[in-house]
This record gives sequence, structure tokens and C-alpha cells, in this order.
Amino acid sequence: MRIRHFVPAFIAAMALSCAMALAQTVKVGLINTWSGPLAAAGEQIERGTKLYMKLHEKDLPTGVSIELVKRDDTGPNPEVAKRLAQELITRDKVQLLTGVIWTPNALAMAPLVTEAKVPFIIMNAGTAMITTKSPYIARVSFTLWQSSWPLGSWAAKNGLKNVYTLVSDFGPGIDAETAFTKGFTTAGGTIAGAVRMPVTTPDFVPFLQRAKDAKPDAVFVFVPAAKEATAFMKAFGDLGLRSAGIKLIGPGDVTTDEELPGMGDVALGTITMHHYSAAGDRPANKAFVAAFKAEFGAKEEPSFLAADSYDGMAAIFAVVIAQNGKIDPDKTMELLKGWKYDSPRGPIMIDPETRDIVQNEYLRRVDKVNGQLQNTEIETIPMVKDPWKELNKAK
Repeated sequence: MRIRHFVPAFIAAMALSCAMALAQTVKVGLINTWSGPLAAAGEQIERGTKLYMKLHEKDLPTGVSIELVKRDDTGPNPEVAKRLAQELITRDKVQLLTGVIWTPNALAMAPLVTEAKVPFIIMNAGTAMITTKSPYIARVSFTLWQSSWPLGSWAAKNGLKNVYTLVSDFGPGIDAETAFTKGFTTAGGTIAGAVRMPVTTPDFVPFLQRAKDAKPDAVFVFVPAAKEATAFMKAFGDLGLRSAGIKLIGPGDVTTDEELPGMGDVALGTITMHHYSAAGDRPANKAFVAAFKAEFGAKEEPSFLAADSYDGMAAIFAVVIAQNGKIDPDKTMELLKGWKYDSPRGPIMIDPETRDIVQNEYLRRVDKVNGQLQNTEIETIPMVKDPWKELNKAK
């Protein structure tokens, strides 16, 4: 009798032991900005990651799970980001790193991921040269060169003869200024003036007054998205630049979708070049926006940050699934090279040579549709590689 009872119990215990042995948890370190004046951007990244995981958890192999280990860098703080990355790698034993809004933070982390061989999938930081700093970095977001250079060419060819540039004084802003200026002047335009502003600017009025006094055809602007963009837009309206006949153009950060309702009609007519709009008329985008609203509220709009982080999780799921949860860093990077996905923003691919994103860029105009402001896509430039890397290829 004892043996008869022992055998089934032994078999059950062995089955449980085998199941536990087969279970595989992939730990992913998510470094994001959840506090400080630009925490709204971090919330969009968190929402995008959570939404993808909820919708696609069922796609993981049996016994495989993904655990997000979250850390708050509090903003553009490279020393904090470096410390957090070190802790995630050495103490928490993460197999992948992701997130990161800020270029200085990504650059501070690059030597660590190289030394530890931990793949780092960037969901936002947009300075072009970041991916050159480590063979273990891939980017699913954008570079400012992708949007600003073609916008410069478009501006010169569409009646804007002189433009004043205002950009935040850090990597992405400098890239935006340089790329726009190159595209604009090459096509025959003239830069009326150029100012670089502090990254977190409490008052845009002095800078906009200088631009207004120069009497350009347009102001080109880059500021970090979310609340910074709304503050800039309100100052642009309060100073009466649009009523003075000065147009506003820039990369899509200045009219990010979730902030449009708070900007008001001063945003109408703003022209941007960007890789995403919540109003994009694509099946994948319509499904994404519907799922986002169902999850977070009918009045909530996904921004490009939500779309980029959604795609970042798609890339992470792809390498986890391909390796059945057993993450090899070098194989992971090989899997990311050439990875393709039907994103809400359109088709995307990771360039096998540069490990950077290749994607459509959309010329957008802020319109009012059914009483709501939106970024209407009016032209498409298909599958744009990062121009900075194309210009700086090794000879």
C-alpha cells in the first residue's frame, strides 16, 4: 500500500521538478523617467511596454516569461543612469536592457553594456551616433536626422526662404539643428538665426522674441516632447508669431499627439516631419490606438513614445521567442539585425549594418477634425535610413 501511494506521488514530484527546470524567466531592465518635469514622456513609454506585454504574453513559448525590472533615472542624469544600469546588470542579473529617453543617459550606459555583453534596445534616445558607441546597442525609435534633414529640403522647396532655428542644447537638439540646416541650405534656403536653449527651459519667451525680431518665414524648433512642447507652443501663441505671419515647423516632438488637446488652436497649421501619428490611417495603427484607449481611457492618445516602446517590446519578444527564453547576447544582436515588423507607424526594420531603425517619415500638418486636433499625414517618405550614418560611412 505504501509503495502504491508512493509511486504516483513520486511521479507528480518529478513532473513538477521538470516543469520548474523548463521554466525560463527573461529579466529585462527598463530604465525610464518616471519623476521630474518630463515624467509624462516616461508614462507613455511605460504604457507602450505594458500594452504590448498584455496583448502578446500568450505568444511566448510554454514556460517562458518576461519580467520587467524597472528603474527611474529621474531625467537627463547620466551618472544616475550609469549606476542603475550597473545595478541591473550585476545585482539583478538582467539579460536585456531597454527604455531610456535621454541621449546623455544612453551614452553613459554604452561602455557598461559593451563590457557586460548585455543587449540594449533603445526605445527613445534619438542622437544619431548612439548606436556607434557599442555593438550591443540597437534602436527601435528614431534619429533626429531622419526627420529634420528631409524637413529642411521640403521647407526650401515650398516657399520658405529664411528660417530661424531654436533647439534644446543637447545631442538631439544639436542633431536636429545640424540636419535641418544642411537640408535647408543645400536646397537654397537661408538660416536667419540660430539659438540653443537649456534642455529644461522654464521660459521660452526671450528666445521666441529674438526669433520674432528676425522676421523669418518660419521658426524651426526642437524641444523634448510632452509638457515642454506644450509650454513652447503656448509661448509661440502668446507672443503672436503666427499672427505676424511666421510659420512653425519642426520634428514631431513639438506637436506630440497626447499634448495636442492642451495646446489649443495655436497649434493649427504647424508642419512637422515625424515617423508616427496617432491619426495615421493604417490597420496596424487603428488596432493599436483602439487597444491603447481600451486599456488607458477613451480620451487618452498614444504618442510616438508609446508606439516606439510598443515596438521595442515587439523586438524583445521576437528575440526571446527565437531563443526559447535562453538569451545569448551575440545571437540576440544577430537576430535584431534585419528584424522587420508591421508597426503602428508602418513597416520598420533594424538596419543590419548600423543596428538603427529604418522607417517611413511622414510630413504632417496639425488640423482640427471633428472638433479635435490631430497630426494629419500629408506626404510619406518611405523607409528612411539614418542620413547621418549614410553621410559618415567609412570610406
